[in-house]
Amino acid sequence: MPKFSYVAMDQKGKEQKGVLEVGTQNEAIARVRDMGLFPTKIVEVDKPKEKGDKAKAAPAAAGKPARKKGALDININLKIPGIGGRVKSKVLTTFTRQLATLVDAGLPLLRGLRVLEKQERHPTLKRTIGELALSIEGGSTFSEGLAQHPKIFNRLYVNMVKAGELGGVLEVVLNRLAEFQEKAQKIKGKVIAAMFYPVAVLVVAVAILGVLVVIVIPKFEEVFAGLGEGRPLPGFTRFVLGVSRTVREHMLVTALVVIAAIILFVLILKTKAGRRVWDKIKLKMPVVGPVISKVAISRFTRTLGTLVSSGVPILQALTIVKETSGNVIVANAVGAVHESVKEGETITAPLEASGVFPPMVISMVDVGEQTGALPEMMMKIADNFDEEVDNAVAAMTSLLEPIMIIFLAVIVGSIVIAMFLPLIDLMNNLGGDGGGGDRD
Repeated sequence: MPKFSYVAMDQKGKEQKGVLEVGTQNEAIARVRDMGLFPTKIVEVDKPKEKGDKAKAAPAAAGKPARKKGALDININLKIPGIGGRVKSKVLTTFTRQLATLVDAGLPLLRGLRVLEKQERHPTLKRTIGELALSIEGGSTFSEGLAQHPKIFNRLYVNMVKAGELGGVLEVVLNRLAEFQEKAQKIKGKVIAAMFYPVAVLVVAVAILGVLVVIVIPKFEEVFAGLGEGRPLPGFTRFVLGVSRTVREHMLVTALVVIAAIILFVLILKTKAGRRVWDKIKLKMPVVGPVISKVAISRFTRTLGTLVSSGVPILQALTIVKETSGNVIVANAVGAVHESVKEGETITAPLEASGVFPPMVISMVDVGEQTGALPEMMMKIADNFDEEVDNAVAAMTSLLEPIMIIFLAVIVGSIVIAMFLPLIDLMNNLGGDGGGGDRD
């Protein structure tokens, strides 16, 4: 009877190793899971030589050189202008959903990949699907093939697929992964849609301001120069004219200062301290802060719940969540949770200490821990916060619209007032002079 060596994780996340004497790899997986462990690697020990010979002689094995060639093709294609190594999340979500549907319908994984390869229009993803199929034909697992394309499939994607393979529930995991991506895409779309209006107003305001400063104000300056000599202009008008003159005379310097400020800001964000401060500011910002906070909590709970319910060990899941959190403050909180669980303690204490998560979330996580239903509770929290994100986005939009309109009105109105103040003064003076002449 064949022997299989296994590497597995226990409930505390500690690695366990051993050897089992069973008939097939699937039996070995089932035996390890019956022991209360989660298998991460199972390989046959002392594989019969004739099997190895057959594998070498099989045409599928020829996929290994082809796979190397494919990898070379990627490196070459990445250098061609217009062809990138990344795939948009929307395109990847569609691929995952289609693959989940095909596998769930009973179609073999390899055949499903070939079907999707034929119909895919995105050049990078089409090439990648073909290479995934080649890697499977060459004897690799699906997760091993995915791991060769880290720019497209992140660690969350790869580890969920790996868990599904080891647990024999790949179709279930693919469906969960597709649902996870669709939810994330939906939230992202709502936030982008909400931010479109204020950004559009800001762009229009900058454009109008540029036209006024560079074109309109100089015309008024010529008019003011033709008015009476020695008549002083109002202080506000002189200030606006001075700003306009400075911008026009030093346009290159002004542009360089703006560009330098943007570059400096980006460089600061690349430092750990700068990123931490900026992420903390984002969470505390009025109007926008609550949306960012709720999105971060929804992302944390849904990612962790999806990973753990798919069979990924809790410690490994927390590491992945930390890497994909998108916010340093949340990532630090998840890191504290990881250390707490590693020491055999609870999740709730470090979550509460972080100050990022509201009491309701901490209470629900605590209940999930006590009842042994943490993944389900995480998904409930995520669903609840998805609804709160919708409400927060609607509230943010309703607040930002009048704020941006008032901002635009103040900018344009101030310049208009500054330009018409001298004309009003002139008319008042002319009116006064005319009245005095009649009395004489």
